[in-house]
Amino acid sequence: MKELIIAFGLFLFIEGILYALFPAKMKSMLQKLNKVNNGQLRTGGFIFAILGFIIIWYLKR
Repeated sequence: MKELIIAFGLFLFIEGILYALFPAKMKSMLQKLNKVNNGQLRTGGFIFAILGFIIIWYLKR
Protein backbone atom coordinates (compact mmCIF):
# COMPACT_ATOMS: atom_id res chain seq x y z
CA MET A 1 0.00 0.00 0.00
CA LYS A 2 2.90 2.33 0.78
CA GLU A 3 4.26 1.89 -2.76
CA LEU A 4 0.87 2.80 -4.24
CA ILE A 5 0.79 6.03 -2.24
CA ILE A 6 4.35 6.84 -3.33
CA ALA A 7 3.40 6.21 -6.97
CA PHE A 8 0.38 8.48 -6.66
CA GLY A 9 2.53 11.17 -5.08
CA LEU A 10 5.02 10.89 -7.93
CA PHE A 11 2.19 11.21 -10.44
CA LEU A 12 0.91 14.37 -8.73
CA PHE A 13 4.43 15.79 -8.57
CA ILE A 14 5.06 15.27 -12.28
CA GLU A 15 1.66 16.69 -13.26
CA GLY A 16 2.16 19.70 -10.99
CA ILE A 17 5.64 20.43 -12.33
CA LEU A 18 4.39 20.31 -15.92
CA TYR A 19 1.58 22.78 -15.21
CA ALA A 20 3.89 25.04 -13.19
CA LEU A 21 6.69 25.16 -15.77
CA PHE A 22 4.67 25.09 -19.00
CA PRO A 23 1.16 26.46 -18.35
CA ALA A 24 0.55 27.72 -21.90
CA LYS A 25 1.75 24.47 -23.47
CA MET A 26 -0.44 22.42 -21.14
CA LYS A 27 -3.51 24.51 -22.04
CA SER A 28 -2.75 24.04 -25.71
CA MET A 29 -2.31 20.29 -25.25
CA LEU A 30 -5.61 19.99 -23.39
CA GLN A 31 -7.44 21.86 -26.15
CA LYS A 32 -5.95 19.52 -28.76
CA LEU A 33 -7.19 16.58 -26.70
CA ASN A 34 -10.78 17.55 -27.57
CA LYS A 35 -10.01 16.89 -31.24
CA VAL A 36 -8.91 13.29 -30.61
CA ASN A 37 -11.70 10.76 -31.03
CA ASN A 38 -12.64 8.43 -28.18
CA GLY A 39 -11.29 5.32 -29.88
CA GLN A 40 -7.81 6.79 -30.26
CA LEU A 41 -7.87 8.03 -26.67
CA ARG A 42 -8.99 4.63 -25.40
CA THR A 43 -6.29 2.83 -27.42
CA GLY A 44 -3.61 5.19 -26.10
CA GLY A 45 -4.85 4.68 -22.56
CA PHE A 46 -4.70 0.90 -22.89
CA ILE A 47 -1.19 1.06 -24.35
CA PHE A 48 0.06 3.23 -21.48
CA ALA A 49 -1.69 1.03 -18.91
CA ILE A 50 -0.10 -2.11 -20.36
CA LEU A 51 3.34 -0.47 -20.52
CA GLY A 52 2.98 0.65 -16.91
CA PHE A 53 1.94 -2.85 -15.85
CA ILE A 54 4.92 -4.40 -17.65
CA ILE A 55 7.35 -1.94 -16.01
CA ILE A 56 5.91 -2.63 -12.56
CA TRP A 57 5.87 -6.39 -13.13
CA TYR A 58 9.49 -6.35 -14.35
CA LEU A 59 10.70 -4.31 -11.38
CA LYS A 60 8.76 -6.33 -8.78
CA ARG A 61 9.84 -9.82 -9.88
